[in-house]
Amino acid sequence: MKDQNDYNVRAIERALQILDCFNEEHTERSLTEIVKLVGLHKATTHRIMTTLLNSGYLEHTPDGQKFRLGLHLASLGFIVINKMDLRSEAYPFMSQLTQQLDEACDLSVFDQDHVFYVEVMQSRHTLRIAAAIGQRLPAYCTASGKLFLAFLPEPKLEAILNQPMKSHTNNTITSSALLRPQLDVIRQQGYAVDDEEYEVGIRAVAAPIRNREGSVIAAISIPSPTSRMTPDRIPAVAEVLKEMTDKVSHRMGWQI
Repeated sequence: MKDQNDYNVRAIERALQILDCFNEEHTERSLTEIVKLVGLHKATTHRIMTTLLNSGYLEHTPDGQKFRLGLHLASLGFIVINKMDLRSEAYPFMSQLTQQLDEACDLSVFDQDHVFYVEVMQSRHTLRIAAAIGQRLPAYCTASGKLFLAFLPEPKLEAILNQPMKSHTNNTITSSALLRPQLDVIRQQGYAVDDEEYEVGIRAVAAPIRNREGSVIAAISIPSPTSRMTPDRIPAVAEVLKEMTDKVSHRMGWQI
């Protein structure tokens, strides 16, 4: 049987490589940067990028010097997000969480080695969390991300932990040898904590949502300023959060 990759269309592969050059840290790229990243001839890269520009998948920055992802991609992404049963099932429980805990909460899924946010609810507090629908953050330094990593099959986990881990704060864990013991704890206690590992001044607690097979398919996280999310408060928040994510899991077919 042929490998599915044997059926790939080379031109489309190259276009996808170009789109993958953009991320949260690099929202804008020059043609020269993209040529270096994808390893294609400049003329070939320019032709593909012109096609993506004409189709709305890329657009020029206001100064015309660089490129960024186009609005057509955003519209397609929101179509996917709005059609997710998970999002509609989780929404009322997230609303309960924000009211009960008086904190913001977010819903995310795992996207390769990143966390992808599909819903965000803000609290009544003036200080708002930075997470936004459609945002992708690294898995290794976020509560939801570490939760996803903890329940990955070992080969996938190993591949991710072998990648470089950038330090975002002084608390960021950048070593797989230090991260693995945390993942063991997460499996045992059923929730994960981000202790200012992605953003200074923010702690977060995350708990899993499972499907009917018991696989972790999503996570709900409660991020909060460290002044409110004190270490002593974390177990109580985790207990309420796990209760709610278990209810969403039940709606998704999981029998506890």
